[in-house]
Amino acid sequence: MASTQPAITVKTLSELSNLKSIPSNYVNSAICPSHSPASDPIDSNSIPIVDFSLLTSTDPHQRSEAINSLNKACQEWGFFMLVNHGIPENLVKEVIDGTERFFNMSDEEKKEFEGKHVLDPIRCGTSFNTSKEKAFFWRDYLKVFVHPIFHSPSKPEGYSDIMTEYCEKSRQVAKGLLGGISEGLGLEECFLDKALDMKLGFQIFIANYYPRCPQPELALGIPPHSDHGLLTLVIQNQVGGLQVQHQGKWIHVNALPNSLLVNTGDHLEIFSNGKYKSNVHRVVVNNTSPRISVAVAHGPSLEAIVSPASPLVSESNPPGYIPMKYKDYMQLQQSNQLHQKSILEQVKIQRN
Repeated sequence: MASTQPAITVKTLSELSNLKSIPSNYVNSAICPSHSPASDPIDSNSIPIVDFSLLTSTDPHQRSEAINSLNKACQEWGFFMLVNHGIPENLVKEVIDGTERFFNMSDEEKKEFEGKHVLDPIRCGTSFNTSKEKAFFWRDYLKVFVHPIFHSPSKPEGYSDIMTEYCEKSRQVAKGLLGGISEGLGLEECFLDKALDMKLGFQIFIANYYPRCPQPELALGIPPHSDHGLLTLVIQNQVGGLQVQHQGKWIHVNALPNSLLVNTGDHLEIFSNGKYKSNVHRVVVNNTSPRISVAVAHGPSLEAIVSPASPLVSESNPPGYIPMKYKDYMQLQQSNQLHQKSILEQVKIQRN
């Protein structure tokens, strides 16, 4: 049975002067001691790095090398750090600063943007899905649909303009990456773009605030999960916390300066017929500094029915996933508990 709804945001809870321990409904029993934030994180030096400037180079050899790096990262990790992406460092800082200003507003002001349904274009809340969860997560969020129709909260002042610019630039980066991915799969550069109607591609801006936590070893910011959609591009303040799963181990991500952190999503796994695997990741919290991150997820058109790309299917490599409308998949994931790849498992075709 789900816990009682949290009455306040985690940020407000964390700022109570007498808070020495976390309430029992935030204690996450799913944390294994060896995987807790208190244990030594595995070195993240092996995380793949992709150079966007080479991927967009007019030199065929450089571009080919970059496509190979991208292809390898998507196959082996489902996660990489993107450097030389062309999004100005000052714009990234403005997005993080604007996001901090949003979360610093009063709970009453943020409540204006609460939203009631998972497909509401602006939704502000806490944890992930408090109506379903046995234990809440140490996180407040703002989720905004920004493409094909741009929405944004009306406060704080100037935030909407910063979001507009950043989302447009990140869409261009995602387009370049998806073109390279399409070629890495042996398809034409524009194949994925056309097949999934990316002109109407769904883009969502997800701002996260993970407050300082008095007992970080008992709480989770976000549980292990994969993302819906194709690619998620992540920026953060100077505080780490993102961990990615690789070969059964948790790797703590130490982001390179001015890099974008990129996750592959469930719909890239479906489209590639399992050649690429969506990445399972989680967020851990700490007792010293709040972490702010902004994830911009890029998916197909909401009306697109996503299935394995026809050129990647054959008698020897039959389709591994049931076709499903992207909007229906997203609604299913957002309406349930967040757990590993549980929704993707539902559309996998089981063969003996």
